[in-house]
Amino acid sequence: MSEALLEVDDLRVSFATEDGSVQAVDGVSFEVKPGEVLAVVGESGCGKSVTAMTLMGLTRGSNATISGRATVGGVELIEASDEDLRDVRGEKLAMIFQDPMTSLNPVYRVGDQIAEQILAHRDVSKQEAADRAIELLYAVGIPAPADRARAYPHEFSGGMRQRAMIAMGLSLEPPMLIADEPTTALDVTIQAQILRLLKKFNQERGLAVMLITHDLGVVADIADRVCVMYAGRVVETGTLEQIFYDPQHPYTWGLLGSIMRLDRPRADRLAQIKGQPPSLLSPPEGCHFRPRCPHAFNRCTEIPPLEQRGDTHGHADRCWLSGEQKKTLRVLESGDIGLEMPAA
Repeated sequence: MSEALLEVDDLRVSFATEDGSVQAVDGVSFEVKPGEVLAVVGESGCGKSVTAMTLMGLTRGSNATISGRATVGGVELIEASDEDLRDVRGEKLAMIFQDPMTSLNPVYRVGDQIAEQILAHRDVSKQEAADRAIELLYAVGIPAPADRARAYPHEFSGGMRQRAMIAMGLSLEPPMLIADEPTTALDVTIQAQILRLLKKFNQERGLAVMLITHDLGVVADIADRVCVMYAGRVVETGTLEQIFYDPQHPYTWGLLGSIMRLDRPRADRLAQIKGQPPSLLSPPEGCHFRPRCPHAFNRCTEIPPLEQRGDTHGHADRCWLSGEQKKTLRVLESGDIGLEMPAA
């Protein structure tokens, strides 16, 4: 087994507000190996994006308190100075954001924005950087890249802007890429194209990817491992097969159960997780999912550890129910929560 490229250990991020402290990330730990795709999934507000932006140094501020440890390629991220982080961004760790229109500067040409990063990190001429920007636009599938490099962001479609962001993220050939819901605002055809593009770079270049999403269809298509988050905590983690075939946490059951199944009779309406995600200003005592969990019991007022259950290597969850109890409850609820995996 190769060593981890990105390691995150007990990451905690809170923000001071007028109403109190918001614990956005609460003891998150995970790792990503070279050439691996880790999908981080969960409802909006569960801490996925805050985790990613903290790794990039984008949540630092007078009202933020950050603790824990995170390294990429052996380089410390949490304690690094702003100057050291500038050397890491793009070189070792890059990020593409959810909305490329707000990530690209509207008054600069797309090619110039890509070339700017190359000039900041490489000892090359402006012409060499411009030529490299055109090569990158071609690599991500943008037609007539020389002409498009001279265009402004508003002249690009949504899919082309996302491709341009991927080109910018890969301009320095980093070993690790964070993709924060890169397909959210795109139609399904363009979504598939963007996913194929990420998969291509992952397979051809060994690019490690941390994919943040709430779309389990996207997860099934591209991920190697899955990290499920709820209310700032990791509640289950495992391989794609373990999460889809043998989910252990009731919250994961709810996520999988809310997906339309093609191998079963059509239901009158989709299943849903009752209730609302808790306020992180005053989260529930113990297990954060307890108020919405139909299987909560007295011990759930204590915080369950994230630990491996039984002999399933690498599959861990944060729930007090025993393995036998979970198996029984899943059968009683719907026979089988797991989903069919797509054909290879």
